[in-house]
Amino acid sequence: MALRRALHFVFKVGDRTKTARFYRDVLGMTILRHEEFEEGCQATCNGPYDGKWSKTMVGFGPEDNHFVAELTYNYGVAEYRLGNDFLGFTLQSSQAVSNARRLGWPLTQVGDSLYMTEAPGGYRFYLIDKDQPDSDPIQKVSLAVSDLQRSVHYWSSLLGMKVIEKNEDKKTVLMGFSDNQCKLELQDIGGTVDHGTAFGRVAFACPRDQLPDIEALVKKENHKILTPLVSLDTPGKATVEVVILADPDGHEICYVGDEAFRQLSAMDPNGNELLDKAIAADKSDEWFAKYNKHKASV
Repeated sequence: MALRRALHFVFKVGDRTKTARFYRDVLGMTILRHEEFEEGCQATCNGPYDGKWSKTMVGFGPEDNHFVAELTYNYGVAEYRLGNDFLGFTLQSSQAVSNARRLGWPLTQVGDSLYMTEAPGGYRFYLIDKDQPDSDPIQKVSLAVSDLQRSVHYWSSLLGMKVIEKNEDKKTVLMGFSDNQCKLELQDIGGTVDHGTAFGRVAFACPRDQLPDIEALVKKENHKILTPLVSLDTPGKATVEVVILADPDGHEICYVGDEAFRQLSAMDPNGNELLDKAIAADKSDEWFAKYNKHKASV
């Protein structure tokens, strides 16, 4: 399955200003593109919300060869409830560690040359205090599962990932499509996986003609298909086809046709400016304050 590749993880964020500061100033990522939408996504990219929202892609390089973060912001929501489903991003960057210290961003040492910090909203990031590699600094995304053997079977047999490493003591399995891509780490937590309202989504690309086969195989094995194969239009950009799945613990998985997605995900040199402009124009906090109301905490 070398033709398949890891793309991004979707985070719901309630404060774009603080979130942008974390990804840009602490981690040292670049705004790859920013888009504003007047209504909810057909594939629920922004969660179960129908109103105005935005999507910001951030990473250490283009999505063609880097794993990135997708930050979705719903204008009326200030905070999401975390579950125990997302266990962390791990990336290698001594510069990020240095940035956190310089900016006074909370940082906790949890191992030899390993530090833990949190993005706004409580999402955990693990920073390896070593020089940033020439390749993608993001090494793995860690998710909780309730039955490791069942999950490994799903991700390997149905989605084509290979097992790279097992750790019996930590009850973890590291999986991926190739050695030079961001990996998926599954950790057995010995109980129910709770997604809260902040539940994320992990996205992968594959050749477009593989999408119907993935959908058919998942359907044959009686696993969940959240959004059957559908075409999504982005004005002025490529139309992409996606199918949205859920693994045995309910982790959302997006598979997208690679050919069109490479066009859609091209870096926008104006991304940084567009995000700053959108933040400056966002008067939702003022509106809620004027009418003595509070943004939703869901």
